[in-house]
Amino acid sequence: MNDKERVAKHAANQVTDGMLVGLGTGSTANCFIEELAQRSREQGLKVTTVASSVVSAIKAQQLGLPVLGFEQVSHVDMYVDGADEVSPELTLLKGQGADLVREKLLAVASEQFLVLVEPSKLVEQIGQNFAIPIEVMPFAWQLIKKQLEASGGRGDLRQNANKNGFAMSSYGSLILDMSFDEHIDAETLNDILNSIPGIVEHGIFYGLATTVLIGVNGQVQERRAGGFQ
Repeated sequence: MNDKERVAKHAANQVTDGMLVGLGTGSTANCFIEELAQRSREQGLKVTTVASSVVSAIKAQQLGLPVLGFEQVSHVDMYVDGADEVSPELTLLKGQGADLVREKLLAVASEQFLVLVEPSKLVEQIGQNFAIPIEVMPFAWQLIKKQLEASGGRGDLRQNANKNGFAMSSYGSLILDMSFDEHIDAETLNDILNSIPGIVEHGIFYGLATTVLIGVNGQVQERRAGGFQ
């Protein structure tokens, strides 16, 4: 069992009977879905799930987990996902994929938000290793980019995989990948991005994670909001 699988198993063991569990997207989330399905099969754990992407919904269904549609959900007991960066105060950077809106909806709606990462994802400041993805209404991207530049942002529209057009989010938005000056802290940047009209969502998850689980050399470390354990 590698560290990613170990962290996923640790998270799956925190799920209890009757929970509605939010499923993230990506390789780490896939490990968690597999562990959760195994507990359901082998231990009779009764859970319902809601997925942050079509990919995760299909995987969960294939493994026998009940999946609700987003429109059926008003509250989530536990949401489990990975992150691209995690700062010391547990601010997250997410959204290198294309499901930002669903991911943040689940994070906000969840009683507990467990984030599964490897040590390489730990940073001193959000935006250290990745640009910040910002989903924007397609017709307004130039207006929004101008405002972001006025706040110290630098960047451009994300290209698609073939480099012959622009990437679209699952919500149908264009994505601006922007870097900002180091002196802007995550809380301030979160407030700036929340205040600009035409931004659909962005990749700073501020004050949302309750626990970060880190797989390190065969062990699982926990960092909880408000302190280290």
